[in-house]
Amino acid sequence: MTETAAAPTTSDLAREQSWVYFEGSIRRYAEARLGIMTHALHYGTGCFEGIRAYWSEERGRLLAFRLAEHYDRLGNSTRILRMQLPLSTEEMCSVTAELLRRNGYREDVYIRPLCYKASEEIGVRLHGLRDAFAIYTAPFGSYVDVDSGIRCMVSSWRRVDDNAAPARSKCTGIYINSALAKTEAMENGFDEAIMLTHDGHVCEGSAENILIHLVTEEMGLEVVQRQIDRSELYVADEVFLCGTGAQVSPVVEIDRRRIGDGEPGPLTLRLQRMYFDICKGRNDKYRDWLTVV
Repeated sequence: MTETAAAPTTSDLAREQSWVYFEGSIRRYAEARLGIMTHALHYGTGCFEGIRAYWSEERGRLLAFRLAEHYDRLGNSTRILRMQLPLSTEEMCSVTAELLRRNGYREDVYIRPLCYKASEEIGVRLHGLRDAFAIYTAPFGSYVDVDSGIRCMVSSWRRVDDNAAPARSKCTGIYINSALAKTEAMENGFDEAIMLTHDGHVCEGSAENILIHLVTEEMGLEVVQRQIDRSELYVADEVFLCGTGAQVSPVVEIDRRRIGDGEPGPLTLRLQRMYFDICKGRNDKYRDWLTVV
């Protein structure tokens, strides 16, 4: 029996016609293709950023959040992996704004720049390979439940050690670590996984730095950065996850233990409101954090 391929959906067709940056120019997604021997596909020799742009109904415009800061961090990742970006931070911001304009979004969007080893060669190394750079964008809502809170578990998988793989870099290959933890959580009936780290070996977070600023400067609270024991999570008054994808996501349960009263905490909700007000352009004090498209 001959199998018939499924007909493309509306979203498939829209993606194929969307605009991306690939091999030095802006072109349609359908024209951006990689060979199956591409080095990054086999060895995880790539690094990326996750950036959000928020649709503002009040302004009728798209607001890209902290573009330059994310591209600066991408530059750090490429240096760690001995890669060279072809564009400056200013140029990458300009290309991103043009992609968003051409694609004409009227909803929240995810922006994914990717630098990778593009040579079609077999062999584990970083040297002597061609670097390539791409940017694509896609509609993207909430990654996890930011309203009612999420149920987490402490994963059996440990976060990678910085002496084993560069935890400070958003390296594509390292994310198998997170994928294992995420699937473990889902298979055990949880929304998300919390991974224990080796003495703070983590990627320095853009969202984390923003929230620390808001907590100290806007809420007038002290922030202490230190290692936290697993059992401390169980007795915390409030817990939340943060990140470009997660944004500010209240945690209401960890390892089937209720956090606080089992509802998003007041400080978390206050911080979340402040964060979204800034992202949506409702706080003029932080308008320089936004790129209006």
